[in-house]
Amino acid sequence: MDVEKYLARIGCSPPCPPTLETLRLLHLNHLLSVPFEDLSIHSGEKVHLHLPSIYQKIVLHQRGGFCYENNGLFSWLLAQLGFQVEILAAQVRNRFTKAYGPPFDHLIMMVTLDGHRWLCDVGFGSGFQLPLSLETDSPQIQSHGVYRVRAHADLFFMEMLSESDMMKNPEEEGSWVELYKFTLKSCQREDFQAMCEYHQSSVSSIFFCKSLCTMLLPTGRITVMGRTLHTTQLPDEQGLPAKTKRDLSDEEITEILKERFGIVLSSPLTPKDVDIVPPTVNC
Repeated sequence: MDVEKYLARIGCSPPCPPTLETLRLLHLNHLLSVPFEDLSIHSGEKVHLHLPSIYQKIVLHQRGGFCYENNGLFSWLLAQLGFQVEILAAQVRNRFTKAYGPPFDHLIMMVTLDGHRWLCDVGFGSGFQLPLSLETDSPQIQSHGVYRVRAHADLFFMEMLSESDMMKNPEEEGSWVELYKFTLKSCQREDFQAMCEYHQSSVSSIFFCKSLCTMLLPTGRITVMGRTLHTTQLPDEQGLPAKTKRDLSDEEITEILKERFGIVLSSPLTPKDVDIVPPTVNC
């Protein structure tokens, strides 16, 4: 890894000492610079866990990736910068089927600074913008939403306050949406190999069923799913986000990927947006 090239890719520059301020800056800038996308699956490529290959794809070729790529590479960067970082495994609650994915469904990170543990995740799509404290289950208010990490026995649940309850006092009982669950057991990248294959071939995986590319914006989020463009603006004075969507031609998809995400694919994309088959067993 050329650390300076990676930092330049996400709009940062050295020095980057292993502090909370640096961690927050790197986390946010990564989300604002590197798309969350699965376009390799839908353009005849394979996704691998080999870090140098992921570095070449994301840093040198200006692409994005899904969790194993974005978070895998980000954890490597943090380690290179001197952070104490551990890889953890999570199971995502699918927003379409409402079922949790299998073990090792999602790769996340825990960073420990001065004895305080922080959850980091730059590979989830529509998730939190800044590291979340693992030392509290209180609501944590951020620019694009309100989040909390709720502990239950040895399980942790990462949750978001639903849009309909955004105007409530987060301290009050609201409608919290579970996004994923995880434990604090440290993992190795190799542990995710089987699930990396699963997400490229299973009819129960969103990544196999839907071509998608999404990125955080200072004012909201932009997403291309299948042949549809979705945009979201931050909530207005009434607390409701402004959402739009429109259909795209193949030519428009290519143009938007280039102009809005900085992505130029080396192979033709086959847009896809089909229903996800719920897994036979809800994990």
